[in-house]
Amino acid sequence: MDKKINAMYFSATGTTKKVVCGIAEKILENIGKEIIFNNVDFTLPGVRQETASFKEEDVVILGVPVYAGRVPNVLLKYLNSIKGNGALAIPVVVYGNRNYDDALIELKEILELNGFSVIAGGAFIGEHAFSKTLAKNRPDAEDMDIVNDFANQIHTKITIQDKIKAIFIKGNKPYRKHYIPKNEQGIAVDIRKVTPKTNSNCNDCKICANICPMGSIDFEDVSKLNGMCIKCGACVKKCPMNAKYYDDEDYLRHKYELEIGCNYRREPELFI
Repeated sequence: MDKKINAMYFSATGTTKKVVCGIAEKILENIGKEIIFNNVDFTLPGVRQETASFKEEDVVILGVPVYAGRVPNVLLKYLNSIKGNGALAIPVVVYGNRNYDDALIELKEILELNGFSVIAGGAFIGEHAFSKTLAKNRPDAEDMDIVNDFANQIHTKITIQDKIKAIFIKGNKPYRKHYIPKNEQGIAVDIRKVTPKTNSNCNDCKICANICPMGSIDFEDVSKLNGMCIKCGACVKKCPMNAKYYDDEDYLRHKYELEIGCNYRREPELFI
């Protein structure tokens, strides 16, 4: 097998990275010989300024988080710039235990339109970006067992099958609209402009400014934002001082409803 394995992902809090790299590393282990491995982490904005291009001998495992049941809007421009040139692709989405809705089929079709041949796809669960309790610590050991099994199936498909068949991934066409939270009166609320606050615990370590996927946190004054907040959870979850938080009423209500209403174990779904 003369394939090149590529792990490619947007992963603000590390859950998508864990799944995508787990798949790629298991495929490499199965190959059992020296082979080129390429890691493309496009979480930070600077990486998304460069166009990625692949060749027919490439295998690309590409993962994104699910935002409101869809591929994040802020990634669409970058994703649509990637050139597949006949490479094999495995789209992966990671969601916070509510639902992945049409995100996986959307990512599959983006890749196909960009010249990839999609041979498998998976929807996995990761700790929700808004919460430290919803799908806590996932992907966990059970999830990673499924990751390994998925990678084994992919390896078999690309090494044994003479003609790799296209796959079916469930979803709707046209895609469902983005999931919208509601207030106590059942009226839709818009939390897109909600931004994190900074408390007195902050010691100005700059971690939040360095990891913000939108480059929005002001480096000189980390309590300020110079751009949009996508509620990815990176600054809140990775702050060593617990200095970042949200206090918007609609955001907190939505977070609470997710934690109560989705407090059960969902399992990954695989398509191959």
